[in-house]
Amino acid sequence: MVCKLCGPKLSLCGLILSVWGIIQLTLMGVFYYIRSVALLEDLPLDGTPHDIDHFIAEVESGYTQNAYNCWIAALLYVVTLVVSGHQFWMNNRSSVSM
Repeated sequence: MVCKLCGPKLSLCGLILSVWGIIQLTLMGVFYYIRSVALLEDLPLDGTPHDIDHFIAEVESGYTQNAYNCWIAALLYVVTLVVSGHQFWMNNRSSVSM
C-alpha cells in the first residue's frame, strides 16, 4: 500500500526543517532549564512585582514552563521528522522500482 502525501522535495524540506527544529528547541529548553539570564526577557511575567520572593518564584516558574514548552515543541518536530522521513523513503522507493 503506497501512501504518498507529499513529493520528494517537500519531504526533504520537512526532514531538514525538522532536524533544525529539534536541535534548536532542545538547546533552548536546556538553556531555559538552567535559568540562562539571556532569556529572562522572554519570560511571561506579570507587571511590576511588589515582593522579591514573589518575583523570584514567578521567574523560576516561567523558566521551567518555557523549558517544558520547548521540549514539547521539539517532540512535535520529532513526529514531523518521522512523517517526512517516511514520505522521503516512500518517494525514493517508488522511483527506484519503476
